[in-house]
Formats: sequence, C-alpha cells, structure tokens
Amino acid sequence: MTANQSVWFISGCSTGFGRELAQQTIAQGFRVVVTARDTSKITDLVEGHDNALALALDVTQQASIEKAVSAATEKFGTIDVLVNNAGYGYQSSVEEGEEQEIRAQFDANVFGLFALTRAVLPVMRKARRGHVINITSVAGFIGFASSGYYSASKHAVEGWSDSLAQEAGPLGIKVTCVEPGPFRTDWAGRSLHQTPSTLPDYAETAAARMKATSEYSGTQKGDPARAAKAMIAITRHDNPPRHLVMGAWGYEAVTDKLKARLAQIEAWKQTSVETDFPE
Repeated sequence: MTANQSVWFISGCSTGFGRELAQQTIAQGFRVVVTARDTSKITDLVEGHDNALALALDVTQQASIEKAVSAATEKFGTIDVLVNNAGYGYQSSVEEGEEQEIRAQFDANVFGLFALTRAVLPVMRKARRGHVINITSVAGFIGFASSGYYSASKHAVEGWSDSLAQEAGPLGIKVTCVEPGPFRTDWAGRSLHQTPSTLPDYAETAAARMKATSEYSGTQKGDPARAAKAMIAITRHDNPPRHLVMGAWGYEAVTDKLKARLAQIEAWKQTSVETDFPE
C-alpha cells in the first residue's frame, strides 16, 4: 500500500487544524474520514471526492464514537492514521473556574480523546500498524495564568500518550503529540470559553492574560496550513517524532521551560537521592 492510500480519521474538522488537515489530505489522495458534531459544516470538504467520507461525531458520546468508527471501517476497511483534534480552550483563574466548564473541558479534551483512541486501537492492532496523532498544545508543557484547566487537560493527554507509546509501539503503532503555540485558528476567538476574573488579586495575572488572548486573536504567527503540511509529512517517516512543537514562539517557550525544569531538578539532586533508604 502506498502512503497516499492510507486511511485517515480526523476529529473536529469544522474549523482550524482539523479542517485544514482534512482539505490537504483529501487533495493529496488519502482516504479520509472527516468528522464533526454538525456534518453540515463539513459536507463541502467531501463533495466530489470518492476518497472522503463525512461523519457525525461527538467525542463526548460513546455511542457516537462507536457508530463513526464502525462506518469508517465499513467504508475503507481500516484506519491508519487517527488525528485526535477535537477540543477547545477554556480560560479562568484557578480559583474562579466553574465546575461545569471544567468538567466539559475534560470530557472533550481528555476523556473523549481517550475513548476515540480506544475505539480505533483494535483496528490498528489487527493491522499491526498505525499512527495516533494527538493535538495537544504548548500548554501541555507549560501552565499559563488563566489556562490552569486547559493546561491540565493537555498535560493529561501528554502523560497518557507516553504510556500509549510504550504499549502500542511494539505493535507497530506510532504516537505523536503535536504541540501548537499561538496559531491563527478559532481557538482564541469564537471557540474559546472564558470565565472572566473579577477578583482584584488576579488582575495582573489571569485577567491580564485573558485580555491579551482576546486581543491577539486573528493575528497569531502560526499558519494552520503549514502545520497541516508538517503533520502529513511526519506520517511518511519510519521514525516520526514523539513530540512536534509548532511555531517559533512555541519552540522557544517549550525548550526554555524544559531547560529550566531540568536545571532545577539537578540543583536539588542531593535532596532527591537522600530520600532513599541508606545502603
């Protein structure tokens, strides 16, 4: 089977990375399952393309997941690349976060991603090949003011992906987390949920960052089309990256954070090792 005969299953294709990735994979001749909660927002992507299938998918509903995966395998026989893209941002201070918003965030960004992957893994195991691409975020490495719950959701996916890679790697299944910085999608615009901070103590932290996020929406440096091209490119590698940070700002932020974290851990090495039983 040639690379362009691979079957892609992409969640969250109505806007942003998912829509751009769907357009490019379809144009390149891949067989593509395009999904969204509202199929009216994705039918234009598949019109006139025999290699594409539009399906309704709500990743927070198990029955919806099972129905979509079944329809995909019935149409194309297998799933080679799963792109877990569905999800959204939520901003609030940690103290002012709303329980309903927090749980909805985790249902979409974490539990829905877990459930969809579990549904696809049997197909990949049977084929002894596959590539799971999880769209996380720079926030999967760094907790920013106002993004505590969003960062927690992305940190959860990053840790889970480490375990998945250990378990699925020997079965021929690759795992990549894609970590975008600021990109010109709807993330910071109409897709973003916010609980405004009204406590004066958070005016210069959580509230200030929420204001800045709203102000830069639409002017971010990241190009979703270039990001989609990069994601397609890594699927053609025998040894794709476990992590792919997107954008210059994201690269600098993540590498600076990891260097600082390692330096701190090394500075406290003696305290760490002294917590073992003496030899």
